Amino acid sequence: MTQEQLSLQKYRFSRVINTSQENFFSKHQPSEVDLAACFYAFFQREYVLPPPEEPAPIKTPQEDRRQALDNSLSRLSTLKIEGKEHIEAYLRHQYRRHFQANTIRGSYTSLSCFLTFLKERGGGIEDIKKADCEAFVEHEHNRGIKLSTVKLRLAQVKAFLRFMIDTGAMSEDVFPWKLTLKMPEPLPRAMDPDDVDTLLKVKGSLRDRAMILLLLRTGMRIGELLRIRVSDVNMEEQKILIYEGEKNQRGRVVYFSEDAKEALKAWMAKRNRSMALLFYGYKGRPLSYQASRMMFVKYLQQAGLSHKGYTLHCLRHTYATDLINARMPLECLEKLMGHSRLEVTRRYAMLTDKTREEEYFKAMAVIERREKDEHYGCDRELPTLLETAQLLPSYSKELHEHP
Repeated sequence: MTQEQLSLQKYRFSRVINTSQENFFSKHQPSEVDLAACFYAFFQREYVLPPPEEPAPIKTPQEDRRQALDNSLSRLSTLKIEGKEHIEAYLRHQYRRHFQANTIRGSYTSLSCFLTFLKERGGGIEDIKKADCEAFVEHEHNRGIKLSTVKLRLAQVKAFLRFMIDTGAMSEDVFPWKLTLKMPEPLPRAMDPDDVDTLLKVKGSLRDRAMILLLLRTGMRIGELLRIRVSDVNMEEQKILIYEGEKNQRGRVVYFSEDAKEALKAWMAKRNRSMALLFYGYKGRPLSYQASRMMFVKYLQQAGLSHKGYTLHCLRHTYATDLINARMPLECLEKLMGHSRLEVTRRYAMLTDKTREEEYFKAMAVIERREKDEHYGCDRELPTLLETAQLLPSYSKELHEHP
């Protein structure tokens, strides 16, 4: 800095000090100038607002997969375990086969846990045995890992072992063919109709209300909703194009109702039109699942439904249950839900099996009234017949052997 520039800078600073004295001196403040306040006033005077930031670019599925692979390999390089080269080859194999980014991340997590476990047992991939896989499952159980997570990690470990066998790095004798986990089959968790009405009465932002109504009226998974672009929405025909499903990568078309259309119109009129995503977060960044979950938790608290344990996925279950109650065929619902098997869709019919319910209460009414129909008559005569019937001949008679 030259002498002339330094003198000019001192002059500017002295003017700020004089201006700050006039602004900060009052009967409620001390007579001496607060140096920190002077510096604050100086930097406030010199501060220039930065140019507005452009929306964060949206990653394509290919970029997301590549980033998942690079991050996994970077984390793998820091681990002090044996057999890392096999994991790297397997992750690259998944990437070449166009596996999803979450699958690559999950495989890295499961295999790093598995190799770390083998290291603690004093072994490696070269001398792995069937008992090591069983011990790994038991180890994960003892750590308190959820059963569904343990099953997923076991499946990823078995897929890795199959890859090792196919490449000739391992013998087929060590594959744990019979090692499976028996999983419970819980019923889908649908929201009570009264709870749905209470939730929709909560006043919130236009964006959040549109998100909740679309999840409730389309049955989309939350991950699918967060990836929807404005160009994927057809307001006239009230449908949304999902080009790639979150779980099975199957595209499908979903439709939304009139109330969801009104909420979506209100949000479309307010949202920033420069954003490609239908729903976005701070500075145009894609919304995360955690942010969406916290939004839903806030709505549940305002509606007084926090104690019922509802989640975002319950909206999808509610959608399917309502359509079955409206007598929609299971084959049609299967396509709308994006299920790969009809048996998965059939679980929702268990919640609304009116035929079984009617038959049960009809039978219980007969039992309670003690009606004497033909079945009751047969049941009451049976003990009498048993008393008079002679099932075997007397032991006094001689029994002849058959030739």
